[in-house]
Amino acid sequence: MSMKLTILGCGTSSGVPRIGNDWGDCDPNEPKNRRSRVSIIVESPTTRILVDTSPDLRNQFLDCDIDTIDHVIWTHDHADHCHGIDDLRQVFQKKREPISAYARSFALESLKQRFAYAFEGHKYYPSICDGRLLETETEIGDIVVKTVDMPHGGISSAGLCFEHNGKSISYATDFGEVTDNMRETFKGSDIFVVDALREKPHPTHAHLDMTLDFIGAVKPNLSLLTHMDKSMDYKQLCSILPKDIQPAYDGLVIET
Repeated sequence: MSMKLTILGCGTSSGVPRIGNDWGDCDPNEPKNRRSRVSIIVESPTTRILVDTSPDLRNQFLDCDIDTIDHVIWTHDHADHCHGIDDLRQVFQKKREPISAYARSFALESLKQRFAYAFEGHKYYPSICDGRLLETETEIGDIVVKTVDMPHGGISSAGLCFEHNGKSISYATDFGEVTDNMRETFKGSDIFVVDALREKPHPTHAHLDMTLDFIGAVKPNLSLLTHMDKSMDYKQLCSILPKDIQPAYDGLVIET
């Protein structure tokens, strides 16, 4: 194994179904339509990296039989990507040392302010996160992580390309437009996990046609659609997409 990808969650900020048992256009009888908030794990034989601490993190770890991680990266500080940070306490209790936690400078500063107790601790509880700057290129364990800032409304979201032993897994979620730097960073990825909120255009997220054009420029071996809302039915997408582009689903595991 070079690297392994686990899709912990592939839903939008409200998940599928939404509260109220609202499945939208998604068939409730298809288990792959049940989507928790977006998060992934990328790992080599010696290094396991969690990307984003979604509000569903506890159940995601339980469902995927994950008991620990080595590092965490936050793509940005929106609630659906960071509000599960408290679940890292159980990982800390297993490791007995703070988890190395990476983000771009602006996101890291925001997270440290909002969750100061997690980074600084206080007299009764130790810190659980060791905040570190995510550079344009960062070595995390034996995985090289290349980062590109992606436009996401009024902020940026970190696009990530994980490289190990000649293989690459790229992750691009929460972007509203595609830049040349994004195309170059993800070009030729073995696996490309990419935002595809819905078919209708959205002001801060990629819609399906934008995503397909992006995939065409990147030319990965396999693409997986993520951050999908209740309009994106799994089987309907499978019927219209080529075999090398697939909708992701919670619990999906792929090795490069």
